[in-house]
Amino acid sequence: MDPNMAGHTGDSPFLLSPSTGRAMTPSASYDGKPGPAAGDAGAAFVLESKGTWWHAGFHLTTAMVGPTVLTLPYALRGMGWALGLSALTAVAAVTFYTYYLMSRVLDRCEAAGRRHIRFRELAADVLGRVGVLRGGHRADRHQRRHHHRQHPHRRQLPPDYVRELGAEWYPEAVPLHHHRRRRVVSLLADAVIPLAAVYQPRVPGPSLRLHHPRLRRVHSGSMVSNAPVKDYSLSPSKSGKMYDAFLSISILATVFGNGILPEIQATLAPPAAGKMVKALVLCYTVVFFTFYLSAISGYWAFGNKVQSNALQSLMPDSGPSLAPTWLLGLAVVLVLLQLLAIALVYSQVAYEIMEKGSADAGHGRFSWRNLAPRVALRTLYVAACAFVAAALPFFGDIVGVVGALGFIPLDFVLPVVMYNIALAPPKRSAVYVINVAIMALFTGVGIIGAIASVRKLVLDAGQFQLFSDHVIS
Repeated sequence: MDPNMAGHTGDSPFLLSPSTGRAMTPSASYDGKPGPAAGDAGAAFVLESKGTWWHAGFHLTTAMVGPTVLTLPYALRGMGWALGLSALTAVAAVTFYTYYLMSRVLDRCEAAGRRHIRFRELAADVLGRVGVLRGGHRADRHQRRHHHRQHPHRRQLPPDYVRELGAEWYPEAVPLHHHRRRRVVSLLADAVIPLAAVYQPRVPGPSLRLHHPRLRRVHSGSMVSNAPVKDYSLSPSKSGKMYDAFLSISILATVFGNGILPEIQATLAPPAAGKMVKALVLCYTVVFFTFYLSAISGYWAFGNKVQSNALQSLMPDSGPSLAPTWLLGLAVVLVLLQLLAIALVYSQVAYEIMEKGSADAGHGRFSWRNLAPRVALRTLYVAACAFVAAALPFFGDIVGVVGALGFIPLDFVLPVVMYNIALAPPKRSAVYVINVAIMALFTGVGIIGAIASVRKLVLDAGQFQLFSDHVIS
């Protein structure tokens, strides 16, 4: 036995990646049981890996199927029936494909002993290889050759060398922590809504999302005598049609966007391979019914007069409301509850970052030392988001900007790039060609969509009033 390996039990929190030379977090299936890294209270207190595939499906559904579906009729308004439904179907298919690819990349990293619990760690691992394939591998090979010249009888590097090399290449590498989960369940009428405090809802929540299209379908058709005249015409100018179409695609990107898939997959009990496919199927089953019903019914009822927030179309500025007050109030309450669920689930990434610096891993997670700053910071974060949303009533415009600048790069471009780097399919294979085509296409769509979204924002700025009750569309 190598004397330098004496006393080494395999519990080291660092593993050396043979492909990158980086120190990586071992998978929970690794023989060792690494404890939380000192100072990383965010991961220790926020995340926990105990879920099943249907837990992950609920997380994906909660993160994706939310009040942003209210913008779907507005997205169809910019493209019309044929192009709008085609774009909706295409974006659904592409996002399912890219999320599947990202899951495959995470599975590959886990199989190599590097299970990532954060998107930024996955990106640093995979995208960092572009830089280290040349420089990092040369340095790694040079140090290994030097070690073997000095110690030709040793076939393994001593653990101290592994730690030092890992700290050099990946100083922020931390062991995988077991994540925490809690649940808060609220019952309202026949809707069962998961309010997942930390990534682990226990009851399905698609029924809430079904209320949105149901409310619009019942009260936006022929049952309402004072419904507006339907007009499905598009912009008369070619440039206007182009800008409206790319704005609509940017909105669709936001509606289908899910920037926390690695964090959601991290909640799965290891091994996670294959489980996310079932979770995606569950999520997109809910997506099919809610998204298509919302888009078709809202656009059919209001035509090109539909507001960026479809509920706003039921409450026109002039004339009576198109639905009973109690029903509109119920719809608003359901939207609010869904926003709370999204804030609790989708914002866990922000909470983890905040608590990494504010919490003390040496104290209990529910100790006063950690509980007080957690409650204060989370409350301030949600209040700040609500304040900005109330101050800037550009619902559709903001959704378009976020989709073009945020979700298109994150959910359409990065997954195919990371897959081609991590799994390295042959360059002449269909997968590689499709991935390159998606990357090129949506890079262009994102650029033009950003221009179209900002243009719409500038055009609507003249109607802006701080904290206005009127949502600009």
